[in-house]
Amino acid sequence: MLRQFSLPLLVLISTLAPITAGAASPNLLFIMADDCTFRDIGCYGGQAHTPNIDRLATQGMRLTRCFQAAPMCSPTRHNIYTGLYPVKSGAYPNHAFAKPGTRSVVHYLKPHGYRIALSGKTHIAPRKIFPFEYSGKKNPDFQAIDALMAQSKAQGKPFCLFACSNEPHSPWDKGDRSRYDPDNVKLPSYFVDTPQTRKQMVAYLAEITYFDGQVGRCLELLEKHGLANNTLVMVVSEQGSGFPFGKWTCYDTGLQSACLARWPGQIEPGTTSDAMVEYVDVLPTFLDAAGVTPPAALDGRSFLPVLRGQRTTHKTHVFGLMTTRGILNGSDHFGIRSVRSKRYKYILNLTPDVPFRNICMKTRVFQSWEARARGGDEDARDKVRRYRHRPAEELYDITADPHEWHNLAGNPKLAEIKSQLKARLGRWMKDQGDLGQQTELEAFKHQARRQNKNKNKAAAN
Repeated sequence: MLRQFSLPLLVLISTLAPITAGAASPNLLFIMADDCTFRDIGCYGGQAHTPNIDRLATQGMRLTRCFQAAPMCSPTRHNIYTGLYPVKSGAYPNHAFAKPGTRSVVHYLKPHGYRIALSGKTHIAPRKIFPFEYSGKKNPDFQAIDALMAQSKAQGKPFCLFACSNEPHSPWDKGDRSRYDPDNVKLPSYFVDTPQTRKQMVAYLAEITYFDGQVGRCLELLEKHGLANNTLVMVVSEQGSGFPFGKWTCYDTGLQSACLARWPGQIEPGTTSDAMVEYVDVLPTFLDAAGVTPPAALDGRSFLPVLRGQRTTHKTHVFGLMTTRGILNGSDHFGIRSVRSKRYKYILNLTPDVPFRNICMKTRVFQSWEARARGGDEDARDKVRRYRHRPAEELYDITADPHEWHNLAGNPKLAEIKSQLKARLGRWMKDQGDLGQQTELEAFKHQARRQNKNKNKAAAN
């Protein structure tokens, strides 16, 4: 009988009662960038030309406080698909795999009639835990997506699609750079202003625009197949860029994400929310939207009430962790843990005596910073030093200091706030089974590529 109702009545019903699985189950489309600092996107105040993402913000909700649990690709993706924080799932180093017995979005939605597909970048393991319908390699395969949507429409079968771009992950070799002038691009205050930095900033911005085109293509296909009105679309930027102080760090530049959501009749157009949400909340939100009760075992919680405008808050704290063991040019062990409230961020560096290191420090950009520092530039010297060496504790007033430049950990006036955040972080680590330095040293045991290498050696012997 539902199919005989008018659209306005269906919208009214959907806003007053939970959605039930079946013919009216919504499609779910999650579009993700790769290494894109949220502040660089147009509708977040950035200078990247992103007309499709900006338009989506006018059609739905823009969330201003969305975070992920780890500033690296593999833990982030496991985080999204399992609804678990990285240490609990086992996927906390980069190039990780989830523990045996872990369940993913496929296991939760497929029994309810959904086709679950992933097109583009994967970075997850093993396949039996993530039995998606796969297509594409580093970027979404729009021919496969077109076919999926056509079949879904013809069969009346809902889909959950993750369209995962590889952009703007370095090397920045896609997009039209002519839109951006190296002499006029704005550099963040935490950058060293060198010609190499400006040149690479242009290449990076052009690739964000390239990603925006991929977002536009996904949205065009929804329209082509008449699926836009019954699809919850979510677009995120993933962790920060590969420039210093972004990816591989637990600063907001590394952990905070753009997040835009559109669902006609469910999400009011042109709205903004300051509610604190995390990537770990995406899976339960999708389940909630599909009329499936999220399992209590998940770490995340549905923020569908936020999207519907029924709530203005979601979480009081969000958490982060970084493991350098096993990353390219990484420190042998430099573990970072963080907790953030609406106003303050507390960061715990487990081994402050060890220099921080990653592949970013091998780039021409960072090398140009080092050259400036050696030449006596005090600003460059300070920024290079800050990136390499971290104190045991860091505390920042995010409201007054959004780039986390003024460490207040030693301020006696904030001792109580630091103590509360440190205790909150400790409780989270305990709940996750995170043993701090011991967990860092065990990172190799959780890397898929090392596990495969060991299996091959064993087979050879």
